[in-house]
Parts: sequence; structure tokens; C-alpha cells
Amino acid sequence: MAIEKLLIANRGEIALRIHRACHEMGIRTVAVHSTADADAMHVRLADEAICIGPPAARDSYLNIAAIISAAEISGADAIHPGYGFLSENAKFAEIVEAHGIAFVGPKPEHIRTMGDKIEAKRTAGALGLPLVPGSDGAISDLDEARAIAEKAGYPVIIKAASGGGGRGMKVCTSPDQLETLMQQAGSEAKAAFGDATVYLEKYLGNPRHIEIQVFGDGKGNAIHLGERDCSLQRRHQKVLEEAPSPVLSAAERERIGGVCAKAMADMGYRGAGTIEFLWENGEFYFIEMNTRLQVEHPVTEMITGVDLVREQIRVAEGKPLSVAQDELRFTGHAIECRINAEDPRTFAPSPGTVTSYHVPGGMHVRVDSGLYQGYRVPPYYDSMIGKLIVYGRTREGAIMRLKRALEEYVIEGMKTTIPLHQALLKDADFLNGDYTIKWLEDWLARQG
Repeated sequence: MAIEKLLIANRGEIALRIHRACHEMGIRTVAVHSTADADAMHVRLADEAICIGPPAARDSYLNIAAIISAAEISGADAIHPGYGFLSENAKFAEIVEAHGIAFVGPKPEHIRTMGDKIEAKRTAGALGLPLVPGSDGAISDLDEARAIAEKAGYPVIIKAASGGGGRGMKVCTSPDQLETLMQQAGSEAKAAFGDATVYLEKYLGNPRHIEIQVFGDGKGNAIHLGERDCSLQRRHQKVLEEAPSPVLSAAERERIGGVCAKAMADMGYRGAGTIEFLWENGEFYFIEMNTRLQVEHPVTEMITGVDLVREQIRVAEGKPLSVAQDELRFTGHAIECRINAEDPRTFAPSPGTVTSYHVPGGMHVRVDSGLYQGYRVPPYYDSMIGKLIVYGRTREGAIMRLKRALEEYVIEGMKTTIPLHQALLKDADFLNGDYTIKWLEDWLARQG
């Protein structure tokens, strides 16, 4: 089927990103929005706009009935969920398809499987992906937990099966802590996710967070588009990402990428996905799979030349992948800075009205943002207001370009994390690519 009109079930920079891809493909767009986003850039640019509720996400961007109604009223024949909100909600994907509307994303059963961390780990192992030593599934029996922890070796980490964002996670360094920490993790998981189920894994002391971008046509063909290094994190939230990773060799990339692509082909996976690993001492350990587009997808686009949103839409139309694995070339280096409306020292949210705005330009500089002068950043949603992405022939060249671009970037009317990125780019460890998932929080603590 050829998609003629696509409803964008999201907001902010990703909604604008999807709109742009659609218009370049000759597809009309429908923007749905809350009352707080009536003046958003993607709402202004879309061919049609429909208000679906008040500011609270549960009453608008998470309101499945309202989104489906908007699609039917507008005659949209496809829905793109972006990232966040309903993008990994299998029930939503099923409802979309039950209404005869194309879901620009994976099959509902794959969203469901990978959304359950225990089932995801079991599936990943069956598909040949390398796993962190630990329990095969949910664990509630203390004696079983002790036996698994002894086999894996302390320290171990107890994780919520339905978790994310660091909630329901406890690091256990000795057997006498295990019972208490299992109870605490279960209680936190129940409060945060409505599910007290936990599992146990070997705790890796100081790994990097490396993820592989995969893409499948849903018919048994799949490719990988290399890796992204997302190790610069604060409270499990990514701050800066780069591709390729400073620590992987071409041989390692080909090996783990090939394993991931084969797994997706065997699975019959459809659309974009990201397989996330912890990497330590040359070994990869699967942690989860995100069945959607990632925030950091632009760095992959920059080093491969593949438009991932366009590819998502093509696959949703039933078309084959536009590029084969042996046709992909990984060239140069790309870095993305997430620009948040936050105090760069305390990270307190800083919504407000944009009083002055200027984006950097020049060769190989990209800004994904829905900001404009006079726009009021609402206080109801995630604080990310833009992404600055640069490309260079080398990592050093990309860093120099990023420093220059950050100097040009002007956002006034609120505090932003631009100064944080400028400080990071002066640090010798970052410049040398010598950092792990713990590095940024240690660095921040040293700043005082």
C-alpha cells in the first residue's frame, strides 16, 4: 500500500522530524496535539491539526481513543508513534492495525515480547545474542536467588522486569544484603510500574553502553547500521551520543552487528529497532531492545546516509529495505548533544518563553528542534528541546565542529544544558574517548 496521509502521534522535535520526512516523500501529515502544544512548530506546518485533549499526557498523547478518532476523522491511512508515549505500546499497535491503519513500527507481538525484560532476555538468548550471566526469568525464591548470585559472582544487580529509568534496580555486593534488596526492588517496581516482578544479573563494574541500530522488512530480511556509544549518562538518562564508538574496531562492529542482524531476520522483525548492550573488556552483554526509533538516531543517519524515518515508512508500505548490508558504508564520525531546558548545574527543569533564538549552521551541522522565537516551552513534558548533531571526517574533526556550533547556538529565555556540553568538550577523558556509563556522574560530582 502507498501511504498518502500519515498521523503523527507525538510532539516536539520528533514530530517535526517525521513531518519533514513525510513531506519529502509527498505524504500529507496530520498533527495531533494537546492544548499546551497548539502553537508547536509541527502543528503549524502539518497539513491538518487536531486537538486531542488537555496538557496532561494521559489525557492527550496517551489517549488511544482520541488518537484513533483523529485518524479516522482525518482519513489518515498510517500512524507514526515517534518515540516515548505510545511508541512501545503493543495494545496501541494492535488497535491501530485493527482499524485498518498502517502502524509505522514493529509487529505488536515483537513490541510485547521486547517490552517484557524477562521475556526479552529469554528471546535474545534463543536468538543467539550474548547475555549477562544471571537468572533465566523472574525470581522470587531467596534460595534460588542466592544460588544464581553465587554462580554469576558478586556484585549482582536486581532489576524490575517492567522497569526503566533506574527504578526498581538495586546493586547487591554480598549475600547478606540479598533478601532486603530483593524486597526493596520489588516494592519500588510495584509502585512505579504496577508489577513487583524482578530478575537478577551479574553487575558489570564499569562498562560502556553501546547499542546496535537494526532494521528489518518484516519478511525475514534485516540489516544493522552500526553502533552508537551512549555511555555519557546521568541517572540512566543519555546526555551525549556518538557514532561510531571510540572503542570498537571494525571487526568487532562487523561481528556484533552481524549477530544482531541475523537475530532480527530470524525473528521476522519489521521496522527500526535498537539492541542495547553493556560492553566491558571486549565483551558484549544484551540488556534490552527498544522497538522504536531512538532519540539518537541522527548520528547513525550521518555516518550511513540512510534516512531512518523514510525507511520506516517504506517498510510500513510493504516495500523492501532500500539498502543491502553489503551496500552500507560507515564513514566519518557524528556526535549528538541533547539540549534540555534545564539548569546545567542542578538539572532543575527551566521551561519558559524563547526570547531569542539562533541555530548554528555550516557544513555538516544539523539541529533537530521545534523551537522558534516567541515559542513557550510547556512545563508538562520531557525537558529536551532540541538536538545538535555534527559530522566530521574524524572524531577530532567532529569535536572541533561541535565546539564551534555550540558557541553559535543561542537560546534565551530559559536555562539550557548548552554550557554543560561546552564544559564536557574541554575534558581530556572525553577528548580521548575514555569514558564509561559511570564517568559523567563522577565528573559532575567533581565540578561541585
